[in-house]
Amino acid sequence: MGMSFNDDPQWWRSAVVYQVYPRSFADADGDGTGDVRGMIDKLDYLAELGVDAIWVSPWYASPLADGGYDVSDYRDILPEFGTLAEADAFVEQAHARGLRVLIDLVPNHSSDEHPWFQQALAAAPGSAERELYLFRDGQGPDGDEPPNNWPAMFGGGAWERTTNPDGTPGQWYLHLFDIKQPDWNWENPAVADEFDDILRFWFDRGIDGFRIDVANSMAKAPGLPDCAVDPETGEPVAMVLTGTPYMNQPHVHDILRRWRTVADSYADSGLGPRVYVSEAWVTPAEELAKYIRPDELHTTFNFDALMCEWTAASQRNVIDLTLASTAAVGAPPTWVLANHDTTRVVTRYGRSITGARFTPTGIDHEAFAGIGAVPAGATDVALGRKRARAAVLLELALPGGAYVYQGDELGLEEVEDIPEELLQDPTWERSGHTIRGRDGCRVPMPWSGTQPPYGFGTAETPPWLPQPTDWSGLTVEAQNRDPNSHLALYRTALAERRANPALGDGGLSWVEGLPEGVLAFDREPGFRCVVNFGPEPYSLPEDAEALVASGDVSAGVLGADEAVWLRR
Repeated sequence: MGMSFNDDPQWWRSAVVYQVYPRSFADADGDGTGDVRGMIDKLDYLAELGVDAIWVSPWYASPLADGGYDVSDYRDILPEFGTLAEADAFVEQAHARGLRVLIDLVPNHSSDEHPWFQQALAAAPGSAERELYLFRDGQGPDGDEPPNNWPAMFGGGAWERTTNPDGTPGQWYLHLFDIKQPDWNWENPAVADEFDDILRFWFDRGIDGFRIDVANSMAKAPGLPDCAVDPETGEPVAMVLTGTPYMNQPHVHDILRRWRTVADSYADSGLGPRVYVSEAWVTPAEELAKYIRPDELHTTFNFDALMCEWTAASQRNVIDLTLASTAAVGAPPTWVLANHDTTRVVTRYGRSITGARFTPTGIDHEAFAGIGAVPAGATDVALGRKRARAAVLLELALPGGAYVYQGDELGLEEVEDIPEELLQDPTWERSGHTIRGRDGCRVPMPWSGTQPPYGFGTAETPPWLPQPTDWSGLTVEAQNRDPNSHLALYRTALAERRANPALGDGGLSWVEGLPEGVLAFDREPGFRCVVNFGPEPYSLPEDAEALVASGDVSAGVLGADEAVWLRR
């Protein structure tokens, strides 16, 4: 049966969580789209990888206008993915292997095909149905100007005008993301009650927790005031990371406290705590830490770490800022290198600009945050892969928990040449075909074989996004045969992490006086992580025993862009 779920009520403080993007993970029925049955089939793969939990990106009923983040029914599974019974079986089978399951909650917006929004469109202005969403009259003489100047996250404006039943132009509704994603009105108690009920629906089915999509966005500033405007261009300025009238508003925390109460009501269920991880693109670190105060969410993704450039100074600054801010609220840090929204690690680290610079007080310049376009220029995939191997050893050695995005354990790079007619991310359309969007990190997993579809789909029904023809060496099957593969490194590191009492939750102490570009820290008992960001090889201590290394350290030397775990 595997481990009992009562073993560690604090499991989430150290957990390594694997993100499954269902559409691209595993395809059991060969139709070119991933499914829940495929997820069940690969549970042994995830157990052998050595993770503690699985986070499933949205598997709900959806028109897939935004890859499932446009939910039409929060209590059912997308038919292309499977059935509610199969979802229950997945949870049961995961639990039997000692794996916990987190699923996505999408609370900022629904699909425009959600029955409540369809009822709102059919109802009159001021009706109870419209009060569930954010409908407003337009500005200007005929109401033909949007209610305010807010920009949408996927491009264009954040308001869409409706048409009345008689064909005349009607009110506008808010959509911070795609036109097909109307924002819920969180000032309405009926919305809050509905989401309490959705949480309980899934907790009652045995789900261990939720990842909260854009956890900083539900609350809007009273009166929906305009954004600040760039004095030169006249365009609204969306300072998403630091706060806008629609992001990181103080009263968003009231919603999070309410959800914590729902989770805590399951404390006596015998299945361990129900937990949350927040997706909130918020900086600086002490502002993000508000989301994980003791009566709010348990953990939050650390996007500063994801955005940080590959240098010793910036990485140390991010680690210090993160440890200080999370310790101040008694929460564990949670490290993340990538997800379904961000450019693949191998590609980011293979560019001349690898991310944002961090000072001791925070982000110095944003560079590219991993979302959207990467800087121009070619990717040195070999360099990116070398750095990605070192990065995962750094990530897994740090205090707290960590997240692995599917395919990162294989060293997959961003697919940057998907034919334009096959792109599906709404960003592509909304940007007027100027920003390709996030499809390049969502290409289906290569499992087996020497050519596409690599065990995902068939030649007759190819994967929903095309795979590169040069991935034959990156399949799970190929990497299983290679003891030096990316996959082998992940398995070795995760096994050591699970066995080593120094790793997981806790603290660290920096090793000072090292050459420039070399970063090292100690954790007790008897563990040291060394990462060489510099160009020169670094001689390791003579008495040190290497536990796991991203390269060959048999000669006692750590090469450029390599990392090692030592027993001291």
